[in-house]
Amino acid sequence: MTPQDGARLLLMGGVVPLWILAGLADWWCHRRTAIERTSGLRENLFHWLLFAEAGMALGAVAVLEVNAALLLLVSAAFLLHEGTTFIELRYTVPRREVAPLEQMVHSFMEILPLFLLGLLAVIGWDDVRGLFDAGRADFALRATRTPWPPAYLLAVAGAVLLFNVLPMAEESLRCWRARGVPPRPRTPPPPAPT
Repeated sequence: MTPQDGARLLLMGGVVPLWILAGLADWWCHRRTAIERTSGLRENLFHWLLFAEAGMALGAVAVLEVNAALLLLVSAAFLLHEGTTFIELRYTVPRREVAPLEQMVHSFMEILPLFLLGLLAVIGWDDVRGLFDAGRADFALRATRTPWPPAYLLAVAGAVLLFNVLPMAEESLRCWRARGVPPRPRTPPPPAPT
């Protein structure tokens, strides 16, 4: 197995499933702190924006050739996602308790894209070197020659729908229904079950 094959295996078998699970854990944290009665629909809309930013990057990784163009695209998506996260947290923290568990979940949601970038750098190492050697990097966005297996893509799409899209839609519905309800004061969440 080449380093590129190992990086691809880690990406598909580790990063993607962990990212999906981290999104579900984040939803659970929001539910536990009654997002609909605290930071409400505005925070939920930030979550949809963050989901779209991450999804765009991951979708690009799934279908495009790993080269300098893809590395720069995913890097830009990561920076955009981080900027959106900063703005979202500036809005949320005064309105809702963000407990240590949720902070840890957010840590995973921030480190996994960096890990993804590192794995992409291994897969496209020649282009990484080419970025620092003028004229050698490939900046053409094109379909990959080694696509992810269709069964894997269907499984990921199903998992994203079940564990991310549906929970976020449920959160949106709760927030929409609670729009006229007076906000709940910011209090710490109940202790986690042991």
